[in-house]
Amino acid sequence: MTHGMQDMTSPKLDRADARVRHEAGLGGALSKFLDQVRAGDLGMLPVIVGLLLISTVFTSLNPVFLAPNNLVNLLFDAAAVGLIALGVVCVLLLGEIDLSIGSMSGLSSALIGVLWVHSGLPLGLAILAVLVTGASVGVIYGLFRNRFEMPSFVATLAGLLALLGLQLYILGPTGSINLPFSSPLVRFGQILIMPAPLSYLLALLPGLLVLLGAVQTNRKRVAANLSPDSLSVALVKAALLTGALVFAVYYLELGRGVPWMFGLFVLLVVVLNYGLTRTKWGRSMFAVGGNAEAARRSGINVFRIRMSAFVVCSMLAALGGVFAAARLASASQQAGTGDVNLNAIAAAVIGGTSLFGGRGSAWSALLGVIVIMAISNGLTLLNLSSSLRYMITGAVLAIAVIVDSLARRSRASHGRA
Repeated sequence: MTHGMQDMTSPKLDRADARVRHEAGLGGALSKFLDQVRAGDLGMLPVIVGLLLISTVFTSLNPVFLAPNNLVNLLFDAAAVGLIALGVVCVLLLGEIDLSIGSMSGLSSALIGVLWVHSGLPLGLAILAVLVTGASVGVIYGLFRNRFEMPSFVATLAGLLALLGLQLYILGPTGSINLPFSSPLVRFGQILIMPAPLSYLLALLPGLLVLLGAVQTNRKRVAANLSPDSLSVALVKAALLTGALVFAVYYLELGRGVPWMFGLFVLLVVVLNYGLTRTKWGRSMFAVGGNAEAARRSGINVFRIRMSAFVVCSMLAALGGVFAAARLASASQQAGTGDVNLNAIAAAVIGGTSLFGGRGSAWSALLGVIVIMAISNGLTLLNLSSSLRYMITGAVLAIAVIVDSLARRSRASHGRA
């Protein structure tokens, strides 16, 4: 009996050292967040500040920027580039790069046109063939990197040229293939909108998951004789997140609504985020990106992890090409060229994925592509030339890399690297 009472009155394991300061509740969460920012762990803060700044500037120059239907079009356009950026996150986490993502997306759009429109293959099988092609290209890059120790920069640069040549060869002298406007694929890329009740229901889910996750975490902490976290922090997070998402859906419903294509992109972001944060594969990705040799010595198959990253990247680039073809209702020689590579890589980096490896998340692609497409959309509304759009987007990418480098240096000085 006395022993049981001592267990109940004894301090929790994380509270046993009286010299360590423990702050609970909203004040403690805010203090912890400020400490992380000072130490260079910025998280999503630069993206949120950037979005607010971009929205303010472009709305003051052209009020159409924040019009509901313009934002709906922005989400349609963001889905294809966002999928490609989602794959880029995987290779950047390992400190690698894939410069052929644009050419891979262009080749996949050409394959959709040839296999589905010209050859009469069912749409589902054509998309499956495109994904298999993307996976095969990723395997080739993985072999070059693992077996021949070829830098990913060189391997994917060679792939860029090879895939572009293959795209031009497949399309032939005509140079383009028009997709049927009445087809499900084109309707998916241009017209189809989620029902409003479903959009509101999906907007409520993240906040609910935040609360359930906090409760589950507290149960595990109590079982391990650790002090539970304050649920007030989770309640505030859930309330803010739910309020923001419900308002976003409400505002988009003033126009056409939430596109199905963007919804599928967000679903894939959630799936990849789960894979990176909740699975052995995801933990291995971060371990290899942080220190490949240490990961190898701890028993992680570094070759297999690298291979999987390139495969996922190429497959998502191929699927992004299908989305782009659906959006444009055509497959042409210009698909995947221009600023596709720049926008996809910039989206991943601006969203918070480090070019140095070991840091990032699937949400980086979602937030980063919204920033990139907001800049592109705003500059288009101002009727600026493409040359200025390239320069401004490049400047934003440079600023993001500088912020990442400074934050990394700050984390190292504070022992958080």
